[in-house]
Amino acid sequence: MLSIKKVSFAYNTPILSGVTFDLNEKEFIGIVGESGSGKTTLLKIIAGLIEPIEGNVFFENEKVKGPADLLIPGHDEIKLVNQDFSLDLYHTVRENIREKILYLKKEDREELIEELLDLMELKKIEQQQAISLSGGEQQRLAFARALACEPKVLLLDEPFAHLDFKLKNKITNYLLDLKFIRGLSVIIVTHNGEEVLSMSDRIIHFGNGKINRIDSAENFYFKPSSKQEAMHFGMINEVLVGCGKKLFRPNDYRLEFSTEFNQELKVVYTGSQFTGPYYLNFFTFEGEQIVLFSENVMTEVVKIYIK
Repeated sequence: MLSIKKVSFAYNTPILSGVTFDLNEKEFIGIVGESGSGKTTLLKIIAGLIEPIEGNVFFENEKVKGPADLLIPGHDEIKLVNQDFSLDLYHTVRENIREKILYLKKEDREELIEELLDLMELKKIEQQQAISLSGGEQQRLAFARALACEPKVLLLDEPFAHLDFKLKNKITNYLLDLKFIRGLSVIIVTHNGEEVLSMSDRIIHFGNGKINRIDSAENFYFKPSSKQEAMHFGMINEVLVGCGKKLFRPNDYRLEFSTEFNQELKVVYTGSQFTGPYYLNFFTFEGEQIVLFSENVMTEVVKIYIK
């Protein structure tokens, strides 16, 4: 569906270098990396808003044209929601959404507007001008405008930065529904990999303008290639066992020996913290602190087993 082929870009210094991957129909890809690693620039190139120095982007086997070829850059089937928002500041919230779907019949248009106002929880402020909205409200409006266009590919740049947990889950579920109902494909970029673990079919770990790794969410979480990579996806323990270091998640342990969990660690309990779904239990192992998740306080635990 969408192919990114050897895309490179630079200002005074290299930003992207030989980025290559494909996005399939009905696929969600999460791109995870540090701020400044080139993720936003990559999305703008995919959307046809800036030109790569080298390489090309193809949508359904046709090259995505950029500013060099189009007076008004952008692709009709690829929509980007980023931190610029690109709203019509002196139009109301409702008008901002309506102007994206003027091609629809009036009854269909109004039905979609109501659906998006409800989804983004903008109904109470639908008559306010966009310039008067908070940053979070503007982000939600930009999201609604992009969805109103019914694109085949949606590009999201840190989309949940200003959203609370409830609204984030509501929008995530809506996007997943569109994946199956309308064949929507999504690329989400974020510095917080935990945000995309539950919704990504594949994840790309990005650094210094290059792809470091492409893998499943499960493998990124349970089989990290380095501590730096692992920390993008949640808490990680690092222990020295024998002659080497081992990484393991706070939920990737057992209290009993098994053929899979066969490495014993003698630990000393130091305290617990209640988080709601589980406790954080703090231990030391040979002077290093480790953290374990559990449903109950682990006061009596003196040894655990890891893989």
